Amino acid sequence: MKISTGKGSISLVMLLAIWSVSAVTSLPGLAVSPILEDLTTIFPHASELEVQMLSSLPSLLIIPFVLLSGWLSERRESLGLLMAGLVLFFVSGAVCVFATTIRQLIVASCVMGVGAGVAVPYSTGLVVRYFTGDYRVRQLGISSAINNLSLVIATAAVVWLAERDWHLAFTVYLLPVVSLLLIISLRNTAPAPEPKESDQYRQTKIHKARLAGLTTLYFVTTFTSLVITFYLSFLLEQYHFPQTLSSVMISLFFLSIMLPGFLLNQIIARLRSMTIFVSLCAMVIGLLLVGTVPDVPLMLLGILFTGVGYGILQPIIYDKTAIIAPPDKATKALSVVMTANYVAVVVCPFVVDFIEKIFHLHDKSFPFVVGAVIVAVVAVMAIVWRGSFVLGLDESYYRQQKTER
Repeated sequence: MKISTGKGSISLVMLLAIWSVSAVTSLPGLAVSPILEDLTTIFPHASELEVQMLSSLPSLLIIPFVLLSGWLSERRESLGLLMAGLVLFFVSGAVCVFATTIRQLIVASCVMGVGAGVAVPYSTGLVVRYFTGDYRVRQLGISSAINNLSLVIATAAVVWLAERDWHLAFTVYLLPVVSLLLIISLRNTAPAPEPKESDQYRQTKIHKARLAGLTTLYFVTTFTSLVITFYLSFLLEQYHFPQTLSSVMISLFFLSIMLPGFLLNQIIARLRSMTIFVSLCAMVIGLLLVGTVPDVPLMLLGILFTGVGYGILQPIIYDKTAIIAPPDKATKALSVVMTANYVAVVVCPFVVDFIEKIFHLHDKSFPFVVGAVIVAVVAVMAIVWRGSFVLGLDESYYRQQKTER
């Protein structure tokens, strides 16, 4: 079975290899977060900080190694770098499975962050290398969907496995072995050259101003959407709702981010130049519903709105990043933009906590309202400057979605 790429075709096995990289890059730290409280019991002499480091350290270490991997992608054989990153990821996951102390888990988590950081740029970089135009937009949407779906499945699996043995919870970190087996197929078929008529082919260097704008947009939207994962449980506690509802809502959030990925071309063709504005408005409405309406059905609707809005924006930002760089520098440009995601994960709780202390705020709805206000400001900018590259989609972009399908 052959899969069209817009500049030729690849086998189904190659496509599965590309998808598999997207499936594992979101797992470090986040996948085991549901059992952190259990680990405080398993390791009674471990401090709360040491336990929290298992989820925060991988994200922190991913940041410099994402940038390093993107820089090396111009100078080294990319698949070799990807395989090296996945090997580190797999080995550190195996150490976690057999670890007996909290320090062993922390060290393994650090190594995992390094390996994941090396691999992360290729979760989108491989899509950009093998696909172009409408085909690339569609695959970036699917890649984003797979990334979020794998996180939902992994976190559910962690909870189920931990009930049997806490060591088993860390087996989700062994998934890179699947990618290692599949990406061998990519060595046999080099990506076809980018068509001369494509925007990417016409670039001679990375457009730095646009890259900065896209990175900022990605950081802001990721930062504001993260308040759901970080602060929803506290809000539910304030409303005296059962805490089990938190895991259901967060799972719905990641699933709603996933949904637009499979229909991204159709969404762009329908919303056209208003795509980014509408997506931002959906996030504003969603965050306000979650943060200010103590009603479960409306909060669930807010979760859905926020996730769908963010789920549309994420792959579009990736595709725009590919457009502003020549083919041999696309992975480097993507590594810069993707760093914004991990920076947002690290700084979000600190920034919100800092603002709360300054204004002496104790209402748990505060992070959601602030997030909605920030996104609303960006939405106003998007409608005012909807003709700009970063905040809008010009006619050639959405016409492409219509004519290439």
